[in-house]
Amino acid sequence: MHEETTMIDHRKLGRELDLFDTDPLMGAGLPYWLPDGAAVRHALEEYIRDLERRTNYRHVCSPVLGKRELYEISGHWSHYRDDMFPPMDLGSEQVLLRPSLCPHHALIYRSRSHSHRELPLRMAELGGMFRSELSGVLGGLTRVRAIQLNDAHVFCTPDRVADEASAALDLIRRAHAALGIEASRYRLSLPGPGGKYVDDPSMWRRSVAVLTAVLDASGVDYDAVAGEAAFYGPKIDVQIADAAGRESTLSTVQVDFHQPKQFGLNYIGADGAKHRPVMIHRSIIGSLERVVAHLIEVHAGAFPAWLAPTQVVALPVTDAEAPDAERLVDRCRDLGLRAHAIGRADGTLGARIRETRLVPYQAVIGPKEAANDHVALRLRGGRRLDPIPVDAVVGRITECVAARSHTLWD
Repeated sequence: MHEETTMIDHRKLGRELDLFDTDPLMGAGLPYWLPDGAAVRHALEEYIRDLERRTNYRHVCSPVLGKRELYEISGHWSHYRDDMFPPMDLGSEQVLLRPSLCPHHALIYRSRSHSHRELPLRMAELGGMFRSELSGVLGGLTRVRAIQLNDAHVFCTPDRVADEASAALDLIRRAHAALGIEASRYRLSLPGPGGKYVDDPSMWRRSVAVLTAVLDASGVDYDAVAGEAAFYGPKIDVQIADAAGRESTLSTVQVDFHQPKQFGLNYIGADGAKHRPVMIHRSIIGSLERVVAHLIEVHAGAFPAWLAPTQVVALPVTDAEAPDAERLVDRCRDLGLRAHAIGRADGTLGARIRETRLVPYQAVIGPKEAANDHVALRLRGGRRLDPIPVDAVVGRITECVAARSHTLWD
């Protein structure tokens, strides 16, 4: 299976599986999600929000527009302008589609006073952002202009920076294991020459030392690469490779001393005085577009049951069992499973089984099963189980999905 999936291109398979598509009237780099693709995306959103909530992140929502002045303060306008969409005139002001969520989160932090007792404050958002990518580099879901990013910012005291960055890296590795993602390598992204980066050598020495220590303590092998840092600080980048061997960044941990200073962020310390927090940027699964593209290729469309667009398909052998198939679907949906029935009008049983071969659970219902409220369950891959009571089947599938197991049946 691994050798086969290395030949999969998500741009081709994603369209064949009706996950996403594009239209020239929407524009290059602006794919839309079809119902099955949206189901995968929503499952990922639910997973990441739950994981963040369990690790004491608080979720916020912020607008995708900001005044030009906001990005002048953050440094994006002077250091990142070429990758931003041009300003839009709005009366006497100019507004921009945001290229990043961090300035908005800095303002949210600044809107309230904070004590050292409430830090670290972990603020997360699945939010939209926009990059003015050149048309020549756009492709499928991996390089797009409208991005839905799993982003978060941790505001902490200076003595907690290493611990929080390490915890973020652990969370990334945990999520990747749940999704079946293997990193191609870990990269310590450092500043390079030129005026692309904030000119503060002392700040860079501090932040690079922290991330180097975190990587050394983690035990992972990594490469230090100059010229790949964010303009405000170094990064730990978790790299993945696509079917053609092209490398890209999926997840990241960044240390930022710059923006807290730019926005005048502070907290009241134990001494009663104001102190400057440190801002840690981290993304566990990166953009939903890029992670779905990678998962299509990793799993060749055969997603784990909890991610699959359709988790259960009910297949009546004849028209007489169609009502039983619909009742099974209703039971599944009541328990939060994604299920539907495909009747005899859509082909022979063999043809329907082949058509739904990527669905984790195929529930075949013939006259004998219908008479006893049983189903003959076929697992993806071809394994067949003896007829099982409907309640037992639905209960077991629900348990496997809730556990986000990579095993379909024990």
